[in-house]
Amino acid sequence: MTKEQLLNEGVLAKFLRYVQIDSPSQPGQGTTPSTKEQWVIAEQLCNELKTLGLEDAKVDQFGFVTATLPGNVDGCPVVSFLAHMDTVPGVPGHGVRPLVHENYDGGDIHLPSGDVLSPKAFPQLLEAKGHTIITSDGTTLLGADDKAGVAEIMEAVCRLLRNPEIKHGTIKVAFTPDEEIATGIANFDVKSFGADLGYTIDSSAYGAMQDETFNADNYIVTIHGVSSHTGTARNAMINAVHLAGEFIGAIPATMRPETTDGMLGFIHPDTITGNVERVEIKIYARDFTAEGLVAKGEILRGLGEDLMRRYPGSKFEMKRVSGYRNMKEVLKDYPKIVQIAQEAIRQTGIEPIMQQVRGGTDGSQLTFMGLPAPNLFTGGCNAHSRLEWASLQWMEKAVDMILNIAQLWAKETSL
Repeated sequence: MTKEQLLNEGVLAKFLRYVQIDSPSQPGQGTTPSTKEQWVIAEQLCNELKTLGLEDAKVDQFGFVTATLPGNVDGCPVVSFLAHMDTVPGVPGHGVRPLVHENYDGGDIHLPSGDVLSPKAFPQLLEAKGHTIITSDGTTLLGADDKAGVAEIMEAVCRLLRNPEIKHGTIKVAFTPDEEIATGIANFDVKSFGADLGYTIDSSAYGAMQDETFNADNYIVTIHGVSSHTGTARNAMINAVHLAGEFIGAIPATMRPETTDGMLGFIHPDTITGNVERVEIKIYARDFTAEGLVAKGEILRGLGEDLMRRYPGSKFEMKRVSGYRNMKEVLKDYPKIVQIAQEAIRQTGIEPIMQQVRGGTDGSQLTFMGLPAPNLFTGGCNAHSRLEWASLQWMEKAVDMILNIAQLWAKETSL
């Protein structure tokens, strides 16, 4: 595409183009990015940024796309905007066919797959009555998480280039891989990126803003049993599969993701593999406080120690393999970063809706890596679902929010 085409096509055309580029991430690959498809969208975004005149646009060895839009105001902090390129594994994400439903009437949206997107199940749709709604055909997710954020950042860059009278400082943009499997951002070079602060554009409906996430510890629990011929197993076999069942069953039912909400954390056994001799369980522990997270780890260790007491000869191991921390711990020391985002949202016509993320974002890790980065809305809803949808009008508001943030920081001289 030419520079003129990119500058004038609008956010919808960008979004429709990006969602049709396959880019699911895949856990357990040991590489960043975890899939070859992510290189494809990374190279396309880099080429588009170069076409727009951002001369330093590049894709690094881990698939991160970065670029700089020079400012027309000096002495203000360098602001960055980030969005992730990958889509979630576990929901079909190849061959996305986006559908555009104009002037949504508030009723059911019947998808070609036979699925129905209904305001009875998803009342937030009624807030978008009269809007242009984008869905998939129902056989895949849509990819608004987070290609809506990608499209909005790209469109904001285009509008700043088209309107040089808009005052803004130096702006950095970054598109990141493997956010959905929480492994990509650890490879991001914050220092060389050169921003003072950031905003991830990766939240949901219009007005939503998050400056608080879970604290997270991800564990691998290994239970070792003793194998024996089943015909002579009495008083000899210790079946690790049975022990694993007892271990999981002993996790308090009130601490499951499906029995908690709001500010309540959880313990979530995610996958289990193994046999009589050895079983491995991947477990996620989450809490909004550091103390609560520690307590959940202690619960798991206590259950494992109880197993070994009751089954002499068994062995229990528990290893923390990854995690992140609540960005609020850092962002509370930088109130202006949150306040400016709130004001930018107000300027679009709505009061910001402050939320806690019952999960994490790239910003969770970035904030502790030296780039404080709350999370802002994209206009996409029902993430990680074949019934994912986005409102074009809300996406336009997200572009406006990004432009407002740039202008507000142009008036500041420090964090």
